[in-house]
Amino acid sequence: MLNIKNISFILLAVFIGSCTDSSTQQSKINKKEIEESLVKVNKKMVKSEDEQIKDFIARYGWEMKQTGTGLWYMIYKDGFGPLAVKGQVAKVNFNVSLLNGEVCYSSDTEGLKEFQIGQGGVESGLEEGILLMKTGDRAKFIIPSHLAFGLLGDAKKIPAKAALVYDIELVELI
Repeated sequence: MLNIKNISFILLAVFIGSCTDSSTQQSKINKKEIEESLVKVNKKMVKSEDEQIKDFIARYGWEMKQTGTGLWYMIYKDGFGPLAVKGQVAKVNFNVSLLNGEVCYSSDTEGLKEFQIGQGGVESGLEEGILLMKTGDRAKFIIPSHLAFGLLGDAKKIPAKAALVYDIELVELI
């Protein structure tokens, strides 16, 4: 299984390769081989994470839908009003945990999360999910790592390459 050291080595190889004279045929071959290796590694990581998410969903018996980007969602309580749109400010109650059940963040301790939809500053998977909701909706999102905090995590409570489970309520749209 790939670990951070292996990924770091591959990235270092890419960096070193990019610093050499790219005009030689050998350099071009090496760069292409390295790029192909990185693509293979990435595909394996995405496939492994997707399998973990599917196992998690099956374990809980949730009936979730998946978007084209890989976000999994299930609206389990209907609210009212029109769907959220970019530019609005969303206020949400939330509970964020890892697939192993470890709670990372919660509005119980952090307070309501407030953000302008489409302006960044939150996980792209969260913004995508909010656009599927209307005020008062409660939903569960499973956000794959590439739509959350990616290879690095958040340097606080969310580790590297972590898929996130959001239990979320859209309290208000402004």
